[in-house]
Amino acid sequence: MEKAFEEEVERTVAFLKAGKTILYPTDTIWGVGCDATNSKACDKVYAVKHRPASKSLIVLVDTIERLQDYVVHVPAIASDLIQAAKKPLSIIYAEGKNLARNVSADKSICIRVVNHEFCKEVIRKLGKPITSTSANLSGQPTPLTYNDITEEMKQSVDYTVQLYHDVLERPKSSTIIRLFEDNTFEIVRN
Repeated sequence: MEKAFEEEVERTVAFLKAGKTILYPTDTIWGVGCDATNSKACDKVYAVKHRPASKSLIVLVDTIERLQDYVVHVPAIASDLIQAAKKPLSIIYAEGKNLARNVSADKSICIRVVNHEFCKEVIRKLGKPITSTSANLSGQPTPLTYNDITEEMKQSVDYTVQLYHDVLERPKSSTIIRLFEDNTFEIVRN
């Protein structure tokens, strides 16, 4: 890994460990996040976004194997769906565990196994999942690139990752499905 990348990972992890909020690139769009096991940090994410607590946050993990640490029952089909997905896939599971109480508005939990080198490395080094929600005030348009993020949002977080600002891809939000214990699912957002 190049030095700038490693240094940025270390800096970001230090902010997360301190219970701070970050603005960071993901495998979909730029997100606002924090340590998904820290309730006070999650409260800060809701405040930064002006997001009602009735709207859950997505949680990012670095590997499929990590799902068992944060989901009470991982249906057998989950791994196949994640591996077969052509684009980022967030899955709503019936019940989460070992996460901040306020990550979800109910017992269910939405988790994505992230496929972005920076996110994966931050989560691996932190040793915990992170939250992800779009980098906009609740109800406002979702910014697709770093340059689309408002100054207000950039100033509201504790730290902004200093990589990938000039990436010109036009990403979009992940597909979200709800997975049921009988291995069936419904598409919530395509």
